[in-house]
Amino acid sequence: MLGGKNILLGISGGIAAYKTTFLVRLLIKAGAQVKIVMTQSASSFVSPLTLATLSKNPVLMDFVNEEEGSISWNNHVELGLWADIMLIAPATANTLSKMANGVCDNLLLATYLSAKCPVYFAPAMDLDMYKHPSTKASLEKLESFGNKMIPAESGELASGLHGEGRMAEPENIIQFLQEDLGKGLSLSGKKVLITAGPTHEAIDPVRFLGNRSSGTMGFELAKKAAELGAKVVLVSGPTSLDIKHNSIELIRVTSAQEMYEACHNHYNDTDVAICAAAVADYRPKNVAKEKLKKKEGDLNIELERNPDILLSLGEKKSHQFLVGFALETENELENAKGKLQRKNLDGIVLNSLKDDGAGFGGTTNKITFIDKNLEIKTFGLKTKPEVASDIWEEIISRIHA
Repeated sequence: MLGGKNILLGISGGIAAYKTTFLVRLLIKAGAQVKIVMTQSASSFVSPLTLATLSKNPVLMDFVNEEEGSISWNNHVELGLWADIMLIAPATANTLSKMANGVCDNLLLATYLSAKCPVYFAPAMDLDMYKHPSTKASLEKLESFGNKMIPAESGELASGLHGEGRMAEPENIIQFLQEDLGKGLSLSGKKVLITAGPTHEAIDPVRFLGNRSSGTMGFELAKKAAELGAKVVLVSGPTSLDIKHNSIELIRVTSAQEMYEACHNHYNDTDVAICAAAVADYRPKNVAKEKLKKKEGDLNIELERNPDILLSLGEKKSHQFLVGFALETENELENAKGKLQRKNLDGIVLNSLKDDGAGFGGTTNKITFIDKNLEIKTFGLKTKPEVASDIWEEIISRIHA
């Protein structure tokens, strides 16, 4: 939700300002660009140099800069236009009152009054100040302007009292922003289960049966789902890929049996499930406890069937929208349709190894999407992020129909 966003952080003068060092780190980690404007009194609680280092941008406090005989000014209008989000944290009783009543006596307040973007504020003050009628009036007035309050939390306060008024913890501020930004997105409130990558079926402690799947397609599907507001559980077989997103829970597994168990642990409350993993159909019946030594002649390994994850989810399906993948080399459409119906799917994504640029290991893919009504839509060769967007567009158009 915060990736690529320009966030303007306003810091007013309260003891909770020390938490903004952690807040800036979390915003940067979430992929945001951060600029900071702070009041002079805030600099008594947290170092502008520290914040400038963390945000990689100068920290602004004054309208006018005087350096070695030169004079320049900080353009509050440009700051307000630059920001996708303005976040004021901590917002002290004094700053809240000024915001509510249009007082403009510092750079932070001038920027706030110039901002065209959504404004969030996180109150921070002592218990009695937070409960005071004037503070309540400021909060109500600011919310009536369309600003969004990140509620104060209860806990130990700087005065030694224990109660409400403590600024929300940085991780809770991040969560509030992400959840609020997610409202109205096409997958907001949905839980999505995605499988990705290969499975490795052990032969002995050092060897396995596997395939060439990189997991890229599944990871791109998970990333896109999170961008669209979903909570995502990504079950991945062995892959070098990683993903960091507060809305994505990454579960790493090795074998088909482990993937089967992880999927069923999360399936009941899933809204959409996409099985993009290339699961091994068979596994060695007997796994050697020691490394197999090379001998004269051939080696025969007896194989047994792995559980069919997609079929088992189709049999258990109640409210879920279930999508599978079919990688085919011959009779592609007929085989994909058969799999769609046999496994009780709502949609299937067909790849053909005959298409250049499709299949395992590459950065592109070429797909055909088939739904349960046998409606077929074929797409040209695209990058895997673009393919992920196309797949989600097809799914969303059907779950919201």
